[in-house]
Amino acid sequence: MKTNKKFARAARQLYRLCLVNATLDESRVRQTAHRIAQSKRRGTLPILASFQRLVRLDRDRHTAIVESATALSDPLQQGIRADLKRLYGDGLDMTFRPSPALIGGIRIKVGSNVYDGSVRGRLAALQARW
Repeated sequence: MKTNKKFARAARQLYRLCLVNATLDESRVRQTAHRIAQSKRRGTLPILASFQRLVRLDRDRHTAIVESATALSDPLQQGIRADLKRLYGDGLDMTFRPSPALIGGIRIKVGSNVYDGSVRGRLAALQARW
């Protein structure tokens, strides 16, 4: 148990070293992961796994996926971009994609936050109440 905490702490320290102005520097991440993988020390695999998890969580926090029943017009996309940048900051990568399964409305996922204003989501909520 003690060693697992030690490996997780080492991974967090390495992760923090990869931050530049509160954003993750891709070249530092690659270099750090390469050095960890090349190391012959005990515990490199758990450290690398914890480091990879932290990087993945950071990438997810800075990625927005906007799904809609049909393709959105440019003014609507720009409005959504502006609102998401206001909420989450400038470092957000946004992807817009149509998803006919939503039936209507919009579903936005940023990290673990999901904003579901789709007809499909409302029908599912209604079904859960019954």
